[in-house]
Amino acid sequence: MPSHDRNDLGKGSLNHYRGVLVPANGRVRIRLAGSNPHQDALREIVESGASPLETAISRRSQQQEGQDAEIEVRLFTGSRVSPPVGWVPRGLEAVVDEALSRLDILGRKQRIPVEIIRKGGLYRVELLMGQTR
Repeated sequence: MPSHDRNDLGKGSLNHYRGVLVPANGRVRIRLAGSNPHQDALREIVESGASPLETAISRRSQQQEGQDAEIEVRLFTGSRVSPPVGWVPRGLEAVVDEALSRLDILGRKQRIPVEIIRKGGLYRVELLMGQTR
């Protein structure tokens, strides 16, 4: 299980969700953890201008859920899938699993929209959870 730098732990809160883990509003985001080692890949994605960016992750299996395995995130950049760019922060795995399930039930692609931002000179990946409502 990866251990992340203390300034690379990701960001998000279960307080931003209602009912069955539905984002409370369209602005809810989750910042991925563990993006520091993936700065080169993130820079390439940003410089390529690929858009729209979406996650390329699958729901956890029952075994992974039982082990409380972290969810590794790759990005779908339109024509290809990126190398890993980070991990869903601890404690928020169920929110991401639920969003993928909700998208599937709604008949939409199981991809969460993403924005790559610059924070403190480093690239950070933010999942636009509010857009999965």
